[in-house]
Amino acid sequence: MLPYLVAVWLLLVGLYGVVTSHHLVHLVLCLAVAQASTYVLLLAVGYRTGGKAPIFADLPPGTPVVDPVIQALTLTDVVVEATVTALLLALTVQAAKRFGSVEPDALGALRG
Repeated sequence: MLPYLVAVWLLLVGLYGVVTSHHLVHLVLCLAVAQASTYVLLLAVGYRTGGKAPIFADLPPGTPVVDPVIQALTLTDVVVEATVTALLLALTVQAAKRFGSVEPDALGALRG
């Protein structure tokens, strides 16, 4: 039960930071905290008490193992989060160059 509560807490803290953010870099970091809650949630779903690593070469049949699909999804989630964070930080740099500010309220309207 504790990992699920930690995941919800991380999500709420990250979303609170996103809503109250007055700086684009702070907003991106709070979004990364909110996305980190998915790591905890995925690992909590795939956890088995007494489970071994899913390397089946030396395990006897019937040995409980953790779910390797969940581990792969968590690793994929880490890569996606790193990519999204890098893209959002690059957009923040471009916004600072174009508008001269990184405060969301000070940014001008987007024009095509």
